[in-house]
Amino acid sequence: MNRTRVLNTFLDLVTIDSPSQRESSVAHYCAQQLKRIGFTVDFDESQHETESDTPQIIAHLTGTAPGHIAFSAHMDCVSPCIGVHPIIENGVIHSDGSTVLGGDDKSGIAEILEGVESVKESGRAYPDITVLFSVCEELSVAGAPHYPDDLFTEETPCFVFDSDGSAGTICIAAPYHYVYTATFHGQAAHAGVEPEKGRNAIVMAAHAIERMPNGRQGETTTCNVGIIDGGSATNVVPEDATVRGECRSVDADEAICLKDQISAALTTGAQTFGGTVDIKWTLSYPGFLYAEDDPTIDMVKRAARAIGLKPVCKATAGGSDANVLGTKGAKPILMGSGMTHFHSLDESLNVSDLEGCARLIEEIAATVGN
Repeated sequence: MNRTRVLNTFLDLVTIDSPSQRESSVAHYCAQQLKRIGFTVDFDESQHETESDTPQIIAHLTGTAPGHIAFSAHMDCVSPCIGVHPIIENGVIHSDGSTVLGGDDKSGIAEILEGVESVKESGRAYPDITVLFSVCEELSVAGAPHYPDDLFTEETPCFVFDSDGSAGTICIAAPYHYVYTATFHGQAAHAGVEPEKGRNAIVMAAHAIERMPNGRQGETTTCNVGIIDGGSATNVVPEDATVRGECRSVDADEAICLKDQISAALTTGAQTFGGTVDIKWTLSYPGFLYAEDDPTIDMVKRAARAIGLKPVCKATAGGSDANVLGTKGAKPILMGSGMTHFHSLDESLNVSDLEGCARLIEEIAATVGN
């Protein structure tokens, strides 16, 4: 692992503007680096769906040993991310305070680029390697679903470096995430002249919200009402009202149970006040859950210990490309990339974590190749 190179790559990346749907400059940089390392670089056709100015990168490196693994990160950043000026102080990288740093997820990109180049330079055997760099991940994981469905022909381990946590952090669980839109239908009437002829859709919604589960329901199970919209004027009994919310859990059955409870509350709210409700549920992305002694998780632990890292297993409540890649044939493993206070102006990254993750990627590739 080349410490100077991985740091310079990260600094290059964060100074390239790449808000969601404007990732083309980062994609060009990454494609050039991958080609230099020896990868064959292809692009998918996702831009027609994501409306990004670039498709997503799918790169392949032929291995020197049997097997196949993949590494993944995303190229977009949350705002404000234009004109990032990285500063290094006492081994910690942060922005000048006017923007995010962009470690989410350019730390993952830099670590992957360094790790795959280092294993190739080392002379150690490594399997076939696929690298995926996606777009629009920050828009509710909008890019990864548009990778080809036949991206992997078998359950290929795919290490997604896009979580908080120091080098060696392994996310063994991530949630199933469902969102809903519920539209209540009542009856409009003049609120001052004949309110008794109306059926108030907002009251239906309020009754439903009061009775549905909300907030934390368990260590990795939550639900939330996020948006309410309805009514046209203060002197009109509102005929329609819309409620939008979500539920998520790493346990698939718990997520379904929450869905059922929320739907029941929505239906009761409408019926209690003589109205109806249309409920539309969407699975934003599926979850995953691994045992700590899962063979792939155990392999990552051994690779981490081999280079002096302490492996830590945890669950995450957030979604990432890892949630989607399982539907493309991969066995997704979400990894910590060292990012801290991401999605805020206080975001930072320890140089030691940048280096540690790059070394871990190199070690994982070499471990699978032997």
